[in-house]
Amino acid sequence: MRKNKLRKAGANWVDGDRFFDREVELELLRERVQDGTHTLLTAQRRMGKTSLVRELLRRLDGEGEFETLFVDLEGAEDAADAIAEIAIQARSIQSAWNRIKSWFANIVMGLRIEEVTVADLKFKLRAGINAGNWNQRGDQIFAALAASEKQVVLAIDELPILINRLLKGHDYQISGERRQAADQFLSWLRKNGQTHQGKLCFLISGSVGLEPILKQAGLSAHANIFSSFELKPWSQETSMDCLKALARNYELDLPYEVREEMCRRLHCCIPHHVQQFFDHLHVHLRRNNRQEAVLKDVEDVYKQDLLGVLGQIDLEHYETRLRMVLGDESYKTALTLLTETAVNDGLLTRETIRRYVDASMSRPDGNEVSIDDVLYTLKHDGYLASSADGYRFVSGLLEDWWRARHSAHFTPIHKR
Repeated sequence: MRKNKLRKAGANWVDGDRFFDREVELELLRERVQDGTHTLLTAQRRMGKTSLVRELLRRLDGEGEFETLFVDLEGAEDAADAIAEIAIQARSIQSAWNRIKSWFANIVMGLRIEEVTVADLKFKLRAGINAGNWNQRGDQIFAALAASEKQVVLAIDELPILINRLLKGHDYQISGERRQAADQFLSWLRKNGQTHQGKLCFLISGSVGLEPILKQAGLSAHANIFSSFELKPWSQETSMDCLKALARNYELDLPYEVREEMCRRLHCCIPHHVQQFFDHLHVHLRRNNRQEAVLKDVEDVYKQDLLGVLGQIDLEHYETRLRMVLGDESYKTALTLLTETAVNDGLLTRETIRRYVDASMSRPDGNEVSIDDVLYTLKHDGYLASSADGYRFVSGLLEDWWRARHSAHFTPIHKR
């Protein structure tokens, strides 16, 4: 289904009239929900995972067959924070909220709930949830949700960031105590997913991959409860249709060859990057008092805007998320491998990988970095893809940006 009036998406998630395509993915996810399948949505950054989930929930709400709940755990510092956030969002399901209020009566006693701000209510709830009782409180909340007349679809966004924080803290170091905390939370979530199968259906997503984080800590078995669902890039046809719809709505003329060149530059048509390219091109044309784009405009906007200062603000998130997932030492290795790839015409050869493996094994400080683990993360989270002769960048935009940002003072390993 194509929208006649497609508007710019902006930097955040979209739904409704700003949501474009993904009808097949929506139907596949709907089937999983109807089957009660707990799903882990995987994709590289900016692919539209949150938008897909939000749009699915919006449509399910409109149909009335399910109760839906969206919980964002990016700001959660620990398990107790996560439980408080789930409890607060459960207010949208009245029957569940009534049960939760009765169980938390000693905490919210005397409060006129309808007059209290969300922040104040969350503060009150959080005060009654601590390291000693979060799992029992969480069990109560999930039991209240599962008692709803309709099946509850619980979408948990940024669960991987919370698990990564539990595992590594803010210094990105895994310790035995932190591993135990992550293990306990994941075991609790797994138990409730199994206990309330058919009444609660989990949809898990995040801006980083859960599997690489669990693999680092030896906790991969906890992901077995979830069935992976990969969200792939737009095809060139879909991307060009999106650009055409946007151009029509903003009264611009983007000829076929212009849209084709935009897709060629991106190489991998990540929805956010397609929309971002259009936004910059739109501004460029308006500033020049023109409505029709030519190939030279594509080149200028790509180099000056997408690879310029404003584009860097967005693309720098690729680096910050890498450090979050890998920790300092492995992060440095990842930066080096990506720069090797960028300066060698976008190819990281198997011989180059072997050299880095040898270099890591012979480090004088003895802190060997697993090149295989780093490559697994880079591949899983969509930075690199396997090829016949090694690894290549998935995104042409990320490759060009990385080359411009890091190559000036970099010496490839074969020249050292």
